[in-house]
Amino acid sequence: MTAENPLLTAWTTPFGMPPFAAIRPEHYRPAFETAIAEHQREIAAIADNPEPPTFANTIEAMERAGRLLDRVASVFFNLTGAHTSDDLEAIELEVAPLLSRHRSAIYLNEKLFLRIDAIVEAAPKDLDAEQARVLERYHTGFRRSGAGLPAEVKKRLAAISERLATLGTNFGQNVLADEKGWSLVLEGEDDLAGLPDFLVASAAQAARDRGLAEGKHVITLSRSSIEPFLQFSARRDLREKAFLAWTARGEAGKTDNRGIIAETIALRSEQATLLGYESFAHFRLDDSMAKTPEAAMGLLTSVWEPARSRAIEERDALQALVREEGGNFELAAWDWRYYSERRRKAEFDLDEALLKPYLQLDKVIEAAFDTASRLFGLRFTERTDIPAYHPDVRVFEVTDESGAPVGLFLGDYFARSSKRSGAWMSDYRGQEKLVADIRPIIVNVMNFAKGADGAPTLLSYDDARTLFHEFGHGLHGLLSDVTYPSIAGTNVARDFVEFPSQLYEHWFERPEILSRFAVHYRTGEPMPDALIGRLKASRSFNQGFATVEYVASALVDMKLHLLKEAKSLDATAFEKAVLDEIGMPQAMVMRHRTPHFQHVFAGDGYSSAYYSYLWSETLDADGFRAFEEAGDIFAPEPARKLKDFVYAAGNRRTPDEAYRAFRGRDPDPSALLEKRGLMDTAV
Repeated sequence: MTAENPLLTAWTTPFGMPPFAAIRPEHYRPAFETAIAEHQREIAAIADNPEPPTFANTIEAMERAGRLLDRVASVFFNLTGAHTSDDLEAIELEVAPLLSRHRSAIYLNEKLFLRIDAIVEAAPKDLDAEQARVLERYHTGFRRSGAGLPAEVKKRLAAISERLATLGTNFGQNVLADEKGWSLVLEGEDDLAGLPDFLVASAAQAARDRGLAEGKHVITLSRSSIEPFLQFSARRDLREKAFLAWTARGEAGKTDNRGIIAETIALRSEQATLLGYESFAHFRLDDSMAKTPEAAMGLLTSVWEPARSRAIEERDALQALVREEGGNFELAAWDWRYYSERRRKAEFDLDEALLKPYLQLDKVIEAAFDTASRLFGLRFTERTDIPAYHPDVRVFEVTDESGAPVGLFLGDYFARSSKRSGAWMSDYRGQEKLVADIRPIIVNVMNFAKGADGAPTLLSYDDARTLFHEFGHGLHGLLSDVTYPSIAGTNVARDFVEFPSQLYEHWFERPEILSRFAVHYRTGEPMPDALIGRLKASRSFNQGFATVEYVASALVDMKLHLLKEAKSLDATAFEKAVLDEIGMPQAMVMRHRTPHFQHVFAGDGYSSAYYSYLWSETLDADGFRAFEEAGDIFAPEPARKLKDFVYAAGNRRTPDEAYRAFRGRDPDPSALLEKRGLMDTAV
């Protein structure tokens, strides 16, 4: 099958883009088997090398190994997230434990570890700073995987990792099944009460996509569909129905994730104990900027109280609005967005329906590209001749000011049933210089509601900011300029990886950007200065709500992973107990309820690390001040330092060192509360 399998043959496509049209589901399993076997042979040759261990014959050899497996896995897992199918989901369940077993076999290989350990002990003086960092990362990675422990412990650790891989896959597939399986059909004019034209149009398009009769409208569980529905629908009964479905994902029937959560937490706790840590949270944060759960919890709790106080003030104001409008009910969670939108309109003469006509998707993309050009000298040229994995995906060639290649950028912007919810950045190929000057292929995946046929796609303000956020991640991958692939791009500490992306959001919110790119889709007129001013004035509006729903999620995540025993865990009851303990304000819920908390349970990317967004926000709030202090948001010197020490540097140095190299000092933590408008409620 090798000769017929496009995953196993050389790719002659432009820029080495995967030949998506030639790849079929039946190609993946044999490709994975072949690639794993090849990687096993490469690792065995390194471990069994009779020569004394050196950086070149051990660490560099490992960096060169596994290329075929990386290529197969990158195509497969990008598609299972962005454009999956029943066939791919079945294969995902099969290969997840295979890959976990393969990884464990490498990182628990005693001969291999002894070679790495011997190099560390020898402390070779001929290594440059990047090589020394790569060596340290390998040694730490092997130690944290269980290298050097007794055989029976390593066997158990491998079994735990394999089981966790299956559980994470099941969790994510259950959430996607709930999102695909539910929709709210709006039958007539009464059901559309309060909905602005843009939402009516996108709901009509969603109905057509599902083959429903003309005149029908559909709201889905995609955030870009349900959040505006909750903002604008005057039908309280329909808001309640939609909200309860949204927050109940992963909590009932065949897709109930609570048993998966209990087993996952128990296994992670056991894993941490076997590795010598007090809890999984202690294990996870030991190799992070925060270092300890206590430090992360300290940040969360320092923000929680002022945010909670502000949220209670916001809730009381919304309740008063309910009363003023004749409502005889207590504010509920499905009312918050609706009345908050009405309050924003009353206080700032500002609502989403007023903003959206100025936020065309194409213009926001152009703004993100222009910002990157002015900061870093990048150029983006759309390539309609390079096919991607779906007709909606756009492909851009990226070059620097001299015309030299930087990489390819793929933008996958629209929601569809084959895509998991949320927004993320990934890559089909990372940057490196070890075997050649390999340029990256980066993808941003969003879930925006597509405009009706022939009409532009209009974004909410949060959608537009999300696009800038994910493009910040994309730049972290595109601008990477290191030799070794294992430390390239976004391969950095979890509580640092959000810094480049959250920092990039600041440019979108500046008048210099909005006045140029926020233009009305019908008239072409730029967003009026008065409207930009009202936007700026409303920046801290509803920040109590936004901060509380996020911090509550982070606290529940952390407290779950501080558990030492969890076999009898009831995730719903535990969540409620934590929220009661911290005083979660009435009429509020977590941003991600535990049964569908994919950051934490569909894999371990943010397990006991959801706090990372807030930790990184401390950096980005202080980091943008470098440009403000220079008096120019495109000031060349801070832009150069930002590129050299953050976006291009990968994991070449520790995050603390990287930030200090950029900023010249440690971050000022007061910048976080100031950014969120919570300084006056801080205690």
